[in-house]
Amino acid sequence: MAERSFAKEVQDLRLTEGEIFRGEGILALTKALLQSGVAYVAGYQGSPISHLMDVLADAKDVLDELGVHFESSASEAAAAATLSASVMYPLRGAVTWKSTAGTNVASDALTNLASSGVNGGALIILGEDYGEGSSIPQERSHAFAMKSQIWLLDPRPNLESIVKSVEDGFALSEASHTPVMLQVRIRACHVHGHFVAKANKPPPFPLREALEQPRRDVDRVVLPPASMLQDRQKLQERWPAAVEYIRTHRLNEFFGPAAGDVGIILQGGMYNSVIRALQYLGLADAYGETAVPLYVLNVTYPLVDGEVAAFCAGKRAVLMVEEGHPAYLEQAVGMVLRQHGLSATLAGKDVLPLGGDYTAAVLTKGIDTFLAAHARPLLGNRAPPPNADAVLMTPEVKELATVVPPRPAGFCIGCPERPIFAAMKLVEKELGPHHISSDIGCHLFSILPPFNLGGTTMGYGLAGASASAFNVPAGKKPISVLGDGGFWHNGLTSSVGNAVFNKQDQVILIVDNFYSAATGGQDILSSRATSDTRSTKHSIVQAVKGIGAGWVRQIERTYDVGRMRDTLKEALTSTEPGPKVIVASSECMLNRQRREKPLFNRAVKDGRRMVKERFGVDEDVCTGDHACIRLSGCPSLSVKETDDPLRDDPVASIDNSCVGCGNCGEVAEAAVLCPSFYRAEIIHNPSLRDRLLSRVRSAVIGFLQRRRDRRRIVFG
Repeated sequence: MAERSFAKEVQDLRLTEGEIFRGEGILALTKALLQSGVAYVAGYQGSPISHLMDVLADAKDVLDELGVHFESSASEAAAAATLSASVMYPLRGAVTWKSTAGTNVASDALTNLASSGVNGGALIILGEDYGEGSSIPQERSHAFAMKSQIWLLDPRPNLESIVKSVEDGFALSEASHTPVMLQVRIRACHVHGHFVAKANKPPPFPLREALEQPRRDVDRVVLPPASMLQDRQKLQERWPAAVEYIRTHRLNEFFGPAAGDVGIILQGGMYNSVIRALQYLGLADAYGETAVPLYVLNVTYPLVDGEVAAFCAGKRAVLMVEEGHPAYLEQAVGMVLRQHGLSATLAGKDVLPLGGDYTAAVLTKGIDTFLAAHARPLLGNRAPPPNADAVLMTPEVKELATVVPPRPAGFCIGCPERPIFAAMKLVEKELGPHHISSDIGCHLFSILPPFNLGGTTMGYGLAGASASAFNVPAGKKPISVLGDGGFWHNGLTSSVGNAVFNKQDQVILIVDNFYSAATGGQDILSSRATSDTRSTKHSIVQAVKGIGAGWVRQIERTYDVGRMRDTLKEALTSTEPGPKVIVASSECMLNRQRREKPLFNRAVKDGRRMVKERFGVDEDVCTGDHACIRLSGCPSLSVKETDDPLRDDPVASIDNSCVGCGNCGEVAEAAVLCPSFYRAEIIHNPSLRDRLLSRVRSAVIGFLQRRRDRRRIVFG
């Protein structure tokens, strides 16, 4: 189950001509697709675009009414290949994934798609994940657009612009016979607003008709000599057609005065932050009225040289606001200035950071520096804005570092992956450290304290492949860890299949938590839940055995630390040739809580007897060893001081966020419950028997406590 349901919100997708649509960016994107007559949509989930897949899944009834086909793809490559339907047929198709991680995977299909060109509009919606909050290497989609000559849209982050960019993207794709990328940053994905809706359009050319009346054009097949002609078409036909469409339909925008000594060229996605920065400098208002001319690139590739030159003409200096590196746009604008003989000074990465998130604070500092050098009168007598770096260096702020502890990313409370790595640490204590190849997913948190495991990560599902070089005789085996999402995405063939084929002597640990948990809890092939729209409950164990893995073990409850430890030890000491595969299964606790809590609360409200397990620590028994914490790291497990004057060390303590998984107690003595841990049952709507038992227990415990207190008085 996905982490969020859009069952209520998707009803607004039925809004028709003239009605007001209110919601967030993801929903606006979906509505725009339906208004544009899209015939099919595919994709793979990944932040910040995951919810688009969830919205489309929840909107199945709406899509079915319009005859729109939607499916969750096995990978971004599978999604990109879906766009081949638009090569021969006048079908509008859209795909989506997280960029640039997903674009890396999809690049082979995109290269062929861009070469052959399209008849129908082909739109690739990219969740651009760049900046401080990114979970991937700091790369940009712009490089892929340039490499394959795919046009790149970067709309202003408001719902009207986002919706218009979808419509423009399809039209631009059809006018130039070229696929189009539409990048939306996290702020655009989740920005809230409204726009005037249009009626949804069924695809004018249905998929059924394409199947019943197949078409074939050998010139669009990527095969020499056609591929040579396609490359010529890119330069001589498609590029000029795209530039002309962008220019005549005014996809880029101009704001502010028509003339001025200076101006700012910016990516569309940077518009809100630039306006906010100009507000801080007293040069814009809350409605976007600005004293500085702005040229907003809603299309960042290709550039319209004539527009760039016209904007820069007569200006003393121009600032290029381009988030990310390298400075592709700055270099391109510089080339336009030179070719048109314009003398305007071009600023960019000299006053703005080379990389990182361009927040309003960062832009304020950079724009202030630019204006101070080239248009000082615009700033008036205003004092310069505070230097954020200087604030961070003040003694008061630096003192916080000694008070506030660091908080690295980590596993959720009750995460079933935590005991896996606790067991691995126990094996490490006995057999020594091993080389561990990690993968993309929640299990990557094992590289951080308290586990400190894992050495490299090379891509989704590639953990086993990244250990391939270590297939040499040695006293130890390499270990690779990948999740069930990565396994089905790429790992079955690239990691397990590759290891089987090359008879690799490595241990492959597959963490099976029933969902693609790291991307938001979407179902996958091995999900245990029944789905009306997807085929689930396919065994990972059967899959790896089906491609030739001989040594395979499955652990159905990862919280059994002792069994996990023993199975890992067995795999690492086995003399059997070929890879040793361990499938460690337990449901993602976050998804389990999302599923069970509403049911539990409803049952309590209905008056049914319900029992919730909780764990605690007996302060009198706890020795202060803290092994439970060292091998767990659970956020609900902490320490607390006692009132006992004879004890210096704090004891372990469990707070109210505990979900009762029992992991902390098991790891304390390697699967033997530590005597200081106790399990309590909280009973809602107790029966008469429960009440009587509680009274008896309270009486017995009270009697024993009073007797202990009397003995303390006598012998004290």
